[in-house]
Amino acid sequence: MSLALAFLACVAAFALIGWLAARRHRPSVDDYLLAGRDARPWLVALSSAATTSSGLMFIALLGFTYRAGVQAIWLPAGWIAGDVIAWRWIYPRVRLRAETSEATTVTQLVVPQDGRTTSSSLAIAVAALTLVFLCGLAGAQLHAGSVALDGFFDWGAAPGILLGGAIVVAYCLAGGLRASLWTDAAQALTLLVALGALVGFAVVEVGGPRALWTDLAAADPTLVAWSPEDPAFGLGAYALGLVFGGLGAIGQPHVLIRTMAIDSVTGMRRAFHVYLLWRIPFSFVVIAAGLCARVLVPDLGGGGTVADASIALRAVAYLVLPDAFVGVLLAAVFAATMTSAGAQLLSCSAAISQDLSRRSSYGYVKLATLTVGVLAMTSALVGGERIVALGLGAWSALGASIGPLVLLRLWGQPIPTNVGLAMMAVGLTIALAWARSPWAGDVLELLPAMIGPLIVYAIGRRVGAGEVRSRATTRS
Repeated sequence: MSLALAFLACVAAFALIGWLAARRHRPSVDDYLLAGRDARPWLVALSSAATTSSGLMFIALLGFTYRAGVQAIWLPAGWIAGDVIAWRWIYPRVRLRAETSEATTVTQLVVPQDGRTTSSSLAIAVAALTLVFLCGLAGAQLHAGSVALDGFFDWGAAPGILLGGAIVVAYCLAGGLRASLWTDAAQALTLLVALGALVGFAVVEVGGPRALWTDLAAADPTLVAWSPEDPAFGLGAYALGLVFGGLGAIGQPHVLIRTMAIDSVTGMRRAFHVYLLWRIPFSFVVIAAGLCARVLVPDLGGGGTVADASIALRAVAYLVLPDAFVGVLLAAVFAATMTSAGAQLLSCSAAISQDLSRRSSYGYVKLATLTVGVLAMTSALVGGERIVALGLGAWSALGASIGPLVLLRLWGQPIPTNVGLAMMAVGLTIALAWARSPWAGDVLELLPAMIGPLIVYAIGRRVGAGEVRSRATTRS
């Protein structure tokens, strides 16, 4: 009973925070999608951290740690290195360009609205990919949250999906991005504290850090090996691939929209520091939780799926935490999936209302949110593990297809329509094919998938320049 009460109390607290934030909301499209472009740096930082370290992502990291051991540290290390590049040199340009161009969506960053190099087909392609993959990712988040609830309450997947989806749609409709930012921040802090408590109790249960290491080595010596075993392209390429995994954030509309909402370009540095203050300890806590789970719950086999990772988290929580603490942890995990889903729904709403239909009325953008919310819940209900697979691949797909375009536009490079579409096609194809290739575990797909489109751009510009010179010679 205390578990259920603690869970309900925490969920109610998150909902209250969203409601209070929504009271400051102004009924305009700009406020709904960008929080009026006056969000505090610390708030943007925590929201970005919660969004990039979504419930689905951190459960996947915990599952990978359970299977692979301490070498899992390479994943957040490379990811954070990519984050550093993005926060220091890319996000400030995103915020500045969003302000000068009055862009409200990532599509409008990529496709200029000032009459130069405008391409409706390129804009449609960017918006369509945003809608498909982020709606799928939102469904995957809701499914992951339902798996966590089912593990504790044994009530099946549907109630968790419907509960999470209803809460997400409600606070998005009430307060837009402003409500999302505040609930993200509350969830990020609660999840860090709850997982930290879990790890603290679990390490004591194991017998301390030294005993944890000894038990891991006794279970399987590879669990205490710091490096992956003989990556096909070498350790350097393996690490660089993970850096590109973090850099893939520049192609995620639901992440970029938060940097567009910050109150000023100068606030980006403060936001970056707060982001790291949360991101680094959280990564270590998740890995420590995975290692403790491997020792305390050693009978899950591979343990690499979302369901297995959720089972491990539940088993360790029941073993080492009082029921009330278990309820807080469950609420934090559930909220992590909800807040991430909310971020994705708002970006889908922007893609529909601002880019595809170009009906930017306040009522229409809220109708788009409701529609996408229903689609996300439906995909979670009928898709099962298939929607989870789509969600896990969405980061790479968007990073490879949209990320290179964002980079080029931020540095003032023109993108001809045919070249831009070819870049997107090549990036998406490489990302999907590489993830299914024999080298998927040796180099993260975003490394070749982000470089490929840039090569296409270089070739396209060179061919285009040659054609211009040829026509000029013919006229002369």
